[in-house]
Amino acid sequence: MIRFFHITILIFLLGNFSSFAQTELGEGLRTKDTIKKSSEINVLAPAKAAFYSAVFPGMGQIYNKKYWKVPLVYGALGTTIYFYINNNKKYHLFRDAYKRRLEGFNDDNYAYLDNSRLIAAQKFYQNNRDLSALLTGLFYILNILDANVDAHLMQFNVNDKLTVKPDLFRDQFTAKENLGICLTLKL
Repeated sequence: MIRFFHITILIFLLGNFSSFAQTELGEGLRTKDTIKKSSEINVLAPAKAAFYSAVFPGMGQIYNKKYWKVPLVYGALGTTIYFYINNNKKYHLFRDAYKRRLEGFNDDNYAYLDNSRLIAAQKFYQNNRDLSALLTGLFYILNILDANVDAHLMQFNVNDKLTVKPDLFRDQFTAKENLGICLTLKL
């Protein structure tokens, strides 16, 4: 129990120490003898970016001036929509062939397949169509979330005065080199 208490306090102290790593620009951070005022932060920017991406995919990335992400958005959405349309078309072809087979016609393009193979092909393309629709929705939501998170992160100051890097240091007692992480804050 005491060990758990010590670990909890250690995590709390490290968590509080690392919570000062980033500050918002609106808190009066001094850089090069200028004070950045809170008027520079647009509180509605994340909501605007998310709204733009929801209305027209990729527009939130353009609003955030991350133009390189727009082809990724359209590539992901376009690919999944293409596969949805392709699988839907093939599903309907096999379904119509099976329906015609049940009506007694055997003059379709799939005369070499028996009924069980037509049903299996229908299920295969139906599952792929549904998966494509699910992935399309997922990429649409990720597009909105990316625009929102990117707009939030643009308002935080991350400068060169704060670094976390691996460091080799020599142990004073054993004279062996140890690998550790060094957190340096230059004021």
